[in-house]
Amino acid sequence: MSQHQKELDRHFAWFEKKLPPRPANFVSWVRKPSSIYARIPIAILLIAGGFLSFLPVLGLWMLPLGLLLFAQDVPPLQKPMAQGLGWIERKWIERERAKLERERARSAQ
Repeated sequence: MSQHQKELDRHFAWFEKKLPPRPANFVSWVRKPSSIYARIPIAILLIAGGFLSFLPVLGLWMLPLGLLLFAQDVPPLQKPMAQGLGWIERKWIERERAKLERERARSAQ
């Protein structure tokens, strides 16, 4: 397993902890190696839905999710996806810290 694949797995595990139980279970199932025959079509549908974002219900949010699922099986996508998830995780943590600091400042007043 490559370093980027390990990093992707770590990011996916971190995000799964943030999800409600049912979506987290689905993401966990889709990430299993035995789910490759479901993961690839789901990734293709998400990417296609991302390109059709001008239609109702479909949106641009579908494109990165499809690429993330593809990155599980396509090594050239693993590095950029791992870097992107790392950036998102850092921003999330910064946002949480700022939120806690604001709450502490309000409670100190």
